[in-house]
Amino acid sequence: MTKKTILFAIGRYFSRMGFNVDCARELEEAEALAAYNPYDLVIADLSLSDNGSTEGLEIIRYVRRTCPAARVILLTAHGSPVAEKEAFRRGADVFLHKPSPLAEIARIAGSLMEAATA
Repeated sequence: MTKKTILFAIGRYFSRMGFNVDCARELEEAEALAAYNPYDLVIADLSLSDNGSTEGLEIIRYVRRTCPAARVILLTAHGSPVAEKEAFRRGADVFLHKPSPLAEIARIAGSLMEAATA
């Protein structure tokens, strides 16, 4: 499955769950969206381009500056203890290894959103 297909599937799933969804395929697009939209929740992949890339860590950094109250879930198929530690250091709320069922990601997203409003 390509990254574009996965992005489409996640976007469609969360839209059907009642979330307002924006999708970005690269770091610059994600940063532009975060600059103009006050997000409550961001779901990012650690690697937006080639395997082993870490643009997702930059997304966390940028989101923390532009939408400090946003909850952040970072997904990865190539996780390591070092990447996980860095994700939390930069402000991720949850670090998930792929494949994670969409229902599980949605459950976690809902829990994060409930905790944010409590």
